[in-house]
Amino acid sequence: MTIVAGTDDRQRWARFWLIACLGAVVVQILTQYLMGRLWICECGYVKFWEGVVKSSGNSQHITDWYTPSHIIHGFLFYGLGHLALRGKPLSARLLLATVIESAWEIAENTPMVINRYRSATISLDYFGDSILNSTMDTLAMATGFLLASRLPVAATVAIAIVLELFTAWTVRDNLTLNVLMLVWPLDAVKAWQAGL
Repeated sequence: MTIVAGTDDRQRWARFWLIACLGAVVVQILTQYLMGRLWICECGYVKFWEGVVKSSGNSQHITDWYTPSHIIHGFLFYGLGHLALRGKPLSARLLLATVIESAWEIAENTPMVINRYRSATISLDYFGDSILNSTMDTLAMATGFLLASRLPVAATVAIAIVLELFTAWTVRDNLTLNVLMLVWPLDAVKAWQAGL
C-alpha cells in the first residue's frame, strides 16, 4: 500500500521551504551587515534604477545593468534544481537556488572578490554592493527562477540570449563576460569594455 502525501502536507512543506528561503536571505543580509557593507548607497538616497555602469552608484541601488544577470542566474538555477532535485516541490528547488545566490552575494562582497573585480575587469571603482542592491539581486534571481518555472524552455533561453546581447551591446558587459573576466581575464575584452 502506497501512502500519498495529502494536500495539507504538501502545503505545509511548501511553507517550510519558502520560510527557509526567507531565512537564507536574512542570513545573507546579516552576514553582509557584519562584513561592514552599507545598507544603502553612500550617497544617502535610494534610486529604483542606476543606469551608469561607471559610477559610484552602480551596485548600490535597487536595480542596475547587472539585474538581468541575476534574472539569468534564476533561469540557470531553475535548470539545476530540475536536474538535482527532480521530483521535489518547486519551493524546495527555489531554496537551493536561493542558498546558492545568497552564498554568491556574500562571496562577491568579500575583499578578495572585490579586488579581483577591480584588477581583472573594467570595474575599477567597484567597492561592492550595498545590502539593498545585494538583496534585490537575490530577488531578481528568484524572479528569474519563477519565470523559468512557468515559461517554455525555448522562451526562457530566448529571453536569456536577448538579455545577454542587449546588455553586451548597451554597456559592454553581461553575465557571460562577467564570468569570463573573473575566471580568465582577456586584455582584448577589457580594452573593448573600456572603450564604452
